[in-house]
Amino acid sequence: MRALILGSSSRYRRDLLTRLGLPFETIKPAVDETPEPGELPAALAGRLAHAKATAILRADAIVIGSDQVASLEGRLLGKPGNFKSALEQLEACQGREVVFHTAVCVSISQDRQISEHVDLTRVRFSKHSRAQLTRYLEQEPAFDCAGGFKAEGLGIALFEAIESHDPTALIGLPMIWLAGALRSAGLDPLA
Repeated sequence: MRALILGSSSRYRRDLLTRLGLPFETIKPAVDETPEPGELPAALAGRLAHAKATAILRADAIVIGSDQVASLEGRLLGKPGNFKSALEQLEACQGREVVFHTAVCVSISQDRQISEHVDLTRVRFSKHSRAQLTRYLEQEPAFDCAGGFKAEGLGIALFEAIESHDPTALIGLPMIWLAGALRSAGLDPLA
């Protein structure tokens, strides 16, 4: 059986991949995540997922790279990093739709086979007061999450609707597609 490597330092992606019950290791790839001028969100997510998967070269391994890019009316929303930036992002999202492009790339190093996928999730925010958003961030400081919220936690109370083919994509890794890609690569979680 080939080794499975998650090319990411994200605890969210690690927790999601653990659900499949397959042994894996995590390695943080050295990838510059700076967007190229004029790069569209889906293209950026796909490029970064590919770069993360192919940056780790091990002949005996299947490597998973993933990246997520959030956009609000064409403007990229990154990880806020602190309370002030998270509050600003959440305020900007009120009553609007944020689109999340979650890309995943599976690289079989020995064979140089690449499988790629980009999942699209639309999150419609309901309207909340600044005081409510402040209380949210005090209870769930999601400063390391694009958009400044966690849909898998209290952040769900911020939304009007979520549209997605795969609910795990919003958390950071499209597990439905990934399970099928790993099965095709010889790592069947149900075997």
